[in-house]
Amino acid sequence: MTELQEVQITEEKALLRTPAGPDPGKDVELITAKLLQEHGQKHTVETPYGVVTITIHGTPKPKRPAILTYHDVGQNHHSCFDTLFHYEDMQEIIKNFVVIHVDAPGMEEGAPAFPLGYQYPSLDQLADMIPCILQYVNFTSIIGIGVGAGAYVLARYSLSHPDTVEGLVLINIDPNAKGWMDWAAHKVRLRMLMRRLKDACLCNRYSAEELSKNNELVHQQRDILSHATNLPNIQLYWNSYNSRRDLSLERGGDITFKCPVMLVVGDQAPHEDAVVECNSKLDPTQTSFLKMADSGGQPQLTQPGKLTEAFKYFVQGMGYMASSCMTRLSRSRTASLSSAASGDGNRSRSRTLSQSSEAGAPQPPAPTMEVSC
Repeated sequence: MTELQEVQITEEKALLRTPAGPDPGKDVELITAKLLQEHGQKHTVETPYGVVTITIHGTPKPKRPAILTYHDVGQNHHSCFDTLFHYEDMQEIIKNFVVIHVDAPGMEEGAPAFPLGYQYPSLDQLADMIPCILQYVNFTSIIGIGVGAGAYVLARYSLSHPDTVEGLVLINIDPNAKGWMDWAAHKVRLRMLMRRLKDACLCNRYSAEELSKNNELVHQQRDILSHATNLPNIQLYWNSYNSRRDLSLERGGDITFKCPVMLVVGDQAPHEDAVVECNSKLDPTQTSFLKMADSGGQPQLTQPGKLTEAFKYFVQGMGYMASSCMTRLSRSRTASLSSAASGDGNRSRSRTLSQSSEAGAPQPPAPTMEVSC
């Protein structure tokens, strides 16, 4: 596997500049292709709510969306997504899509602490930064992959900009606002939270069983937080997450996602109930629910192979990567074909996959599936 290398771009100018000439549209397209051919370009993008850092991997493909990732509280794109995107089977996806990793303001590696009194953006405002990012890189649509707070940000963006989102992978999403009692308790504990921020982030991310075992992954994440130089910034992101509004999703209502969605959660993860509730509020013909066994609270870190395979099925359901070779779920899935057999081949099919069986022919599933891996 060829390892992706990041290149620091010191000139903080817009990625695209419309040149003078008879055909500026063509020139812009050529500039985009040239700049994105190099993997790991880092850029800072100015938005109405502050500066955000993005890292770009891959070469643009005609008429294909970019994959845009957004990380959880207490992480950046490296600690949240490197394990997944450096996984061997994921390289096929990277060859087919440009990947844009977004670091929330002040969360990038080496970020200095914000000055005292800095007003950190709300999660809604973080979502409103994404159009500036897409304009900067000259993309019109995305497939979003978000974890925790990042999943909420992408969900909020999709609700307000449905025409620019072709698909969503939401890991550990909690679409509900905190209740007023939770909010009051949070305010009371606010002064104590800074010294306990590390534990709060870990409890938000891992189950009690995982924390008690203190396995290698938990130990690694704890060590990252212990040595983070931007803890005050993490505190601000944490506060924004705990002040989020309810997404107010409603099955059959006006507030819902207009694109295929894959909800992902680990078994016994802290957000399992919230993800299950979110699934109950979404259109079943557009939603896949992936509950991953033996993955804990961070399936993108503990089960990157299974998640990669599921993601390949997901993008195939949207009409991309039709010739992709499946290796894991295709060998071990069973299909509940009661509804699929009576279907007409459209997105209304329902399919249940299980990694505990060895039956079924390797065919791309419809976007609607409930998976227990």
